[in-house]
Amino acid sequence: MNLDQYPIEGLYDELLTPRLQARPGFGRLVATLEGLGYKELAARRRDAEQAISTMGITFTVYSEAGNIDREWPYDVIPRIILNNEWKRIEKGLIQRLTALNLFISDVYNDRKIIRDGIFPEYILSTSKNFRRECIGMKPPMGVWAHICGTDLVRDNDSVMYVLEDNLRVPSGVSYMLENRRLTKLTFPELFEDYSIRNMDGYTVQLFDMLSSISPRPQDYPEVVVLTPGIYNSAYFEHSFLAHQLGAELVEGSDLVVGDDDCVYMKTIDGLVRVDVVYRRVDDLFLDPEAFRKDSLLGVPGIMRAWKKGKVAIANAPGAGVADDKLVYTYPAYLTTVIFRRNILHLYRFLY
Repeated sequence: MNLDQYPIEGLYDELLTPRLQARPGFGRLVATLEGLGYKELAARRRDAEQAISTMGITFTVYSEAGNIDREWPYDVIPRIILNNEWKRIEKGLIQRLTALNLFISDVYNDRKIIRDGIFPEYILSTSKNFRRECIGMKPPMGVWAHICGTDLVRDNDSVMYVLEDNLRVPSGVSYMLENRRLTKLTFPELFEDYSIRNMDGYTVQLFDMLSSISPRPQDYPEVVVLTPGIYNSAYFEHSFLAHQLGAELVEGSDLVVGDDDCVYMKTIDGLVRVDVVYRRVDDLFLDPEAFRKDSLLGVPGIMRAWKKGKVAIANAPGAGVADDKLVYTYPAYLTTVIFRRNILHLYRFLY
């Protein structure tokens, strides 16, 4: 394909400079694209679309006309992030998530940020994601947000910024994993030309993390994925992750809280105690005893079980207070009070 007429004016292009030259590190990809004819590229796109259909990779679009299952949109041209840039981004994201967890822990417990006059109390009390039911809670290892779905965007200045944090029920990782699988099918030569980071171990790491917060020390705790059901927009992901984790995919009606305040899963062989709930149900629908009384998606009493340390929930209820957009206007706590050290420029968007 001929890139000479490629429209690039006024935009930051990931592959090409304004002079239509390959950016540093992307020469082999650009050469591969230039060596392909339009018919070949179109054929690879069709192959990817057929694979998506065969693999059943879908998401649900909600509309007034009804819910519509759509196949996952896939860009056949891969996006590459060079290793030296990713290391910097990764370091910044680790700092960021650590800071966000410390922020969440503080607002539900000591509230030093408010006492020190750094963060206004009214912002907290009016936040739609602040859960008074979580005041005084201290989850295992002080971690509230175990999984963070950070949205990154590159601006015209070529710098990668955080667009938002998704800390309540972050979705999308299954599509990322399947995108990698599709790229191996459509551009196998790139995996020979580049040293590409392997992502196959993600679900193993996810299971290890979930196991680490189990209230009962054992090698293989009972982990379940709690889904709102088949009509949820991310149901494909819920099913995908449960399968990859070797965990049961359950709905609220499949779980019950016993008189001992433990959570149990209903099976044909009787009740089985659950140690960790990887929940994909929003806070307000998680427990009709604590939140919305009309919820049919949650588990009555699960908040009580969580507070008594009988079950772990990831992400923890109340974690969404840190991804409230108003919180982003008060960066001083993140940059000064928590770390008292330099934070990477990844935080510049806060200002």
